[in-house]
Amino acid sequence: MNNLPKIISVFPLSNFIIFPKTTVPLNIFEPRYIDMINDSLKSNKMIGMIQPKKSNNDQITPRLYDVGCLGKVTSFRETGDGRYLIELKGLIRFKVIKEIDSKKKYRVLEVDFKNFEKDLSNEKEDLKFSDLELIFKDLRTLFEKRGFIINWKALEKQSLDETINALAMASPFSLEEKQILLEAENLDIRKNKISQILSTYTFDNFNNTTIQ
Repeated sequence: MNNLPKIISVFPLSNFIIFPKTTVPLNIFEPRYIDMINDSLKSNKMIGMIQPKKSNNDQITPRLYDVGCLGKVTSFRETGDGRYLIELKGLIRFKVIKEIDSKKKYRVLEVDFKNFEKDLSNEKEDLKFSDLELIFKDLRTLFEKRGFIINWKALEKQSLDETINALAMASPFSLEEKQILLEAENLDIRKNKISQILSTYTFDNFNNTTIQ
């Protein structure tokens, strides 16, 4: 915990979350975020992922949610057209204390990790795959109705926390629903939140956009 930065650069990405112990690929092409990655690679390789809040007006600097997740760049590749392809591994969630005035083109936050120390633990939560079968069945239905393709066999080989978090990240849930999942205190609560969110969906109302 003492090694974690209290001041972090952040990538505000709407409808996207990353959880601790999960890894996601990112395509970085905006100049300000290319600068951010360059700066992070020169220091601790860490950046924060956080969702901007929806707004009814076109704010140049949208407000951010209070909770995001710190990630570490574990893979980096530069493309021929100036983009960066990176892999970011989630480390620990954070709570925003305040935004820092900075001359950087990207946003910088002062953050606190004390409520999320368990994210750094390697202990597995006591959940059985059989406990999740109904949730996974409903999730599969929702994914298929939305035309999302998921390798379910590969997911079943992962640990339960990796599986639940991967599905939460990839789900066609709303920005607000994904934020609820991110802020859930532990895996059991996150599992129940997924179930609650799914109960509000009427699967027949979704169009299947999968190309046959």
